[in-house]
Amino acid sequence: MTLSFFNQFASPTLLGIPLIAIALALPWILFPTPSSRWLNNRLTTLQGWLINRFTQQLLLPLNVGGHKWALILTSLMVFLITLNTLGLLPYTFTPTTQLSMNMGFAVPLWLATIIIGLRTQPTHALGHLLPEGTPTLLIPVLIIIETISLFIRPLALGVRLTANLTAGHLLIQLIATAAFVLLPLMPTVAILTATLLFLLTLLEVAVAMIQAYVFVLLLSLYLQENV
Repeated sequence: MTLSFFNQFASPTLLGIPLIAIALALPWILFPTPSSRWLNNRLTTLQGWLINRFTQQLLLPLNVGGHKWALILTSLMVFLITLNTLGLLPYTFTPTTQLSMNMGFAVPLWLATIIIGLRTQPTHALGHLLPEGTPTLLIPVLIIIETISLFIRPLALGVRLTANLTAGHLLIQLIATAAFVLLPLMPTVAILTATLLFLLTLLEVAVAMIQAYVFVLLLSLYLQENV
């Protein structure tokens, strides 16, 4: 029983072929593409409005140099939200529960912000390692601490997203299993458990969206420090 709970996080296979590539590619088909007409339908208009509002909010604290990242950050936000929410459907697979995939997003993007900072303003980028007014005796210690915290950032990004989604899916499956087991024994308790499951599912939908937003927001903050 315990092992079966974690089987949902294993990559699905068909004839020995991993289907994670399809799970990553197919969500893009769900989004309507703008047409060449002067007026779009309501769904396309709403989608464009939401993306524009998110992009404006995300790029508000960034200078003009950081606006070049608008397409990357917005696409990543939409991609993560889609994967996270689709993974809550029955008989689906959530690729963002894989730490390897999340680290594959976090490490290159974090490293790109560091490289941009070292290339454009190296003095300012290295100045983050030593706060102003630090006593002379604490300078080596603070430099080591700030360097460690700098390299922990991508790990924190990937682990945060993985842990939140994994814990939510496990909790949903545990409560759903309890509801099925209690249904023939204590129907009233089973109904209350099912109600709790419904509320938890709504919470997990919100968590899926919030975690995608937090992932991209932290990347924009790292970019803000280096541009």
